[in-house]
Amino acid sequence: MLRIDGPADVLQQLKSGGKPAVAVALAALERSPDSAECLGLLDTAYAAPLAHVVGLTGPPGVGKSTLAGALIRLYRHQGRRVGVIAVDPSSRRSGGALLGDRTRLATDPEDDGVYVRSMAARDRLGGLAEFTIAAMVLLRALYDIVLLETVGVGQSETDVADCADTVVFCVQPGAGDSLQFMKAGILEIPHLVVVTKADIGVAAARARADVEGALELADGDGTPVEVLSLSAARNEGIDELRAAIDRRWEWLAAKGRLITHRRGQAKHWLADSLRQRFGRQGLERAGDLTLAKGESPFAKIAEFSRKLA
Repeated sequence: MLRIDGPADVLQQLKSGGKPAVAVALAALERSPDSAECLGLLDTAYAAPLAHVVGLTGPPGVGKSTLAGALIRLYRHQGRRVGVIAVDPSSRRSGGALLGDRTRLATDPEDDGVYVRSMAARDRLGGLAEFTIAAMVLLRALYDIVLLETVGVGQSETDVADCADTVVFCVQPGAGDSLQFMKAGILEIPHLVVVTKADIGVAAARARADVEGALELADGDGTPVEVLSLSAARNEGIDELRAAIDRRWEWLAAKGRLITHRRGQAKHWLADSLRQRFGRQGLERAGDLTLAKGESPFAKIAEFSRKLA
């Protein structure tokens, strides 16, 4: 584990230590999430958020990894530091991540402004891994942008909405996605919808029209859902998506929306963690799960766990 001289120094140590230091810290969080040292690290990171967390979700094969790669290149060209959490399918033999999709995330290993962490979904059905939240909170305190790529969204896989500030939902032309996701209710979670592989032409235009029609039936969070078309392979429409993501960030930053949004997420993490550990009865025994302004959910999880054990 990274040596920590004091709570005020740990994030600076990680920033100055580059990728090796971040890798060591994440490995410790995954190995011993309930240790006093790791809880202290998470509390510190939770209190110092920096990044806009952008979730990229959609069905397998829609082009999420290609899109993530294009966004990484654009953000690095702007001088923004990027952390990436990529949730992959799990190996049946080892339980680890199958890293096939990472071959499309070509990043410079010498560039400390980009950090990519793959993790296995294992038996989680929400499109993310159990470790995702802790990793996201740490990277959120170290980078300017955090891209969170899900393993592939299905009818019950909407956990990304509980981690990301902005959810980008990817639709592939000609796959019938819009009707399937309208039935599943998944179109209620995105803040931006992108039709990928827009160079296909007529099929892409039809997919965009279908999505816009489906969105008329969805109930969002009070801001209109933008629909865009792009081709990441041709680097077309990527800057327009970046601009839309920035507009969403500006909207969140106004009128305390971001604080309210993240506090709601933290309360959900707290309840979900206790439910996973102690079941519904344990959650009921925990009582009031309200978090005070700025209070870390990780310290609260440890506190309730001690009481309920």
